[in-house]
Amino acid sequence: MATSDLLLLLSIGLIQLLAVISPGPSFLITARTAVAQSRADGIKVAFGLGAGTVVWSAAALLGLNLLFAAVPMLFMAMKAGGALFLLWIAYQIFRHAAEPLKLENGGEKLGNPFMKGFLTQIANPKVAVFFGSIYYAVMPADEPLSMRLIMIVIFTFNEVWWYSAVSLFFGSGPVRVFYLRAKAWIDRITGLFLGALGLRLLWSAGEGI
Repeated sequence: MATSDLLLLLSIGLIQLLAVISPGPSFLITARTAVAQSRADGIKVAFGLGAGTVVWSAAALLGLNLLFAAVPMLFMAMKAGGALFLLWIAYQIFRHAAEPLKLENGGEKLGNPFMKGFLTQIANPKVAVFFGSIYYAVMPADEPLSMRLIMIVIFTFNEVWWYSAVSLFFGSGPVRVFYLRAKAWIDRITGLFLGALGLRLLWSAGEGI
């Protein structure tokens, strides 16, 4: 691999990593799962997010962002669907905020953690647009397919290792004890924040119609 290709991959990977590190729904879902359930479940969420990244980055590779540009209503529909999913998560978190957690055997099992992460990622078509923007704005037209496949691996790796690290930190004993003491308010704030993100996404989807 040429030095220029390696530098290109590193620069694109760094841009995507900065976007991953920026707090959002994926961060909140991972952190809350690790604290409320277990580190292992939080890592399962991280792998679910990674699986969603494979889907969206591969879709961008196949030109899904160009399809969105050609059929704006499709993007608006997927955007609205993602917003509704975030609102559903927010409602569930807020609704159960006051309920005590049963932490025997690694925590209360609140659904499949892997699917929770996967659906959180799939619910946001803006991820595909982001990947597509990188592919088609930065990559030269004559780059081999292998370069694009390597980028999918890099994007997925960044998602998995970062959110696994988040899970390990938020799954520590002191953080868990603090969460149990302040669970109701933390969950309500988390639910409100996710709800606000969902409403904002829904509003922007409506503006595009």
